Amino acid sequence: MIPTPQAAEGAGELMLRFAERTGLTSDLPKKRYLWTDAFAVCNFLGLAQATGEERYTDLALRLVDQVHHVLGTYRVDDPRTGWISGLSEQEGEAHPTRGGLRIGKELPERAASEPFDEHLEWRRDGQYFHYLTKWMHALDQVHRWTGQSQFNTWARELAKVAHDAFAYADRTDRRMVWKMSTDLSRSLVPTMGHHDPLDGLITCTQLQTTGSTRISAGPSLREEVADFATMIAGQDWATADALGLGGLLADASRVAQLMHLGAFAGSDLLHALLAAALRGLAGYARQDDPRRPASRRLAFRELGLAIGLFAVELIEKETGTEHRHLSRAAEVQEQIRGLAPYVALGSEINSFWLDPEHRETRAWSEHCDINEVMLVTSLVPAGFLFMPSANAG
Repeated sequence: MIPTPQAAEGAGELMLRFAERTGLTSDLPKKRYLWTDAFAVCNFLGLAQATGEERYTDLALRLVDQVHHVLGTYRVDDPRTGWISGLSEQEGEAHPTRGGLRIGKELPERAASEPFDEHLEWRRDGQYFHYLTKWMHALDQVHRWTGQSQFNTWARELAKVAHDAFAYADRTDRRMVWKMSTDLSRSLVPTMGHHDPLDGLITCTQLQTTGSTRISAGPSLREEVADFATMIAGQDWATADALGLGGLLADASRVAQLMHLGAFAGSDLLHALLAAALRGLAGYARQDDPRRPASRRLAFRELGLAIGLFAVELIEKETGTEHRHLSRAAEVQEQIRGLAPYVALGSEINSFWLDPEHRETRAWSEHCDINEVMLVTSLVPAGFLFMPSANAG
């Protein structure tokens, strides 16, 4: 997982260009998008470790601050102003995630009086749970890589408000909303995301496990963990979607690492995640996605799969030693061997999108920020995938 000097240099150049054109290091308009920025924070952390250059850590911290001040407040075209949490300016500075964080879409959220338009909804602002969990992970990684405990506290405050807003009870089950309004007062898309409860369980467990190491501030997430565990019972997470598959493997790497800290003790979750990933990869291999021309491919979705495939090495390392918390150890090792033939696909995806000719298409340029940032994650994956121990700072 250690990048070559050439890979680190190329990744650094891409991230510095991203920082400039999105207004992080320039006077250009601040162009913040929560999913992309979560990966970008992790990339800066990984580059700091790979190069020894402190400027990348500084960029990670600056990006967190800018995201909170842009996406934690109302849009400039919204008649409402201030923190979306409703906190005062001073309280909002101390607790910037207590109202959640906007997605950062190009259009304002749909008004309560407007009819639902599925195509248009993708371009409208609001809050996505699976974007919020990515930001929780990024904040926790900042704590783990720098030792500054307030980032884990902010992540747990975000987890608490997100759970309370997105989770609900219907007549028979506990469920989740897919998309909420900016102020979390109403549902915009009521259907439940396939992996949202799973993301909630793993991320809240991660934050709770991190926060148990001498961090006194912030809420406990024990009730939220229990609720998400109820939601995922009996669920099948297999998918042939490239981005979803990559997410399953990245989640599996987090579970494997957290098990060393006593989380998920006696659980079959790692085995279930790997089983779902194997079924999904078999389905993905039957598709023609990797054989399409660049103009008909979505790079960031494929790069999500590449990132997940690079996590297999980490999963193998974490489960390869004597592991008293590992359930079904022999079966997990067999699953990891089953994943081995697919790992090369990650390098193939990387090589395809590193070719400058393949980045000259409209499909690339329309999603340039997310494509380049996730390409960097695939080149320098440690900042996103590896979870170092951290002393509370």
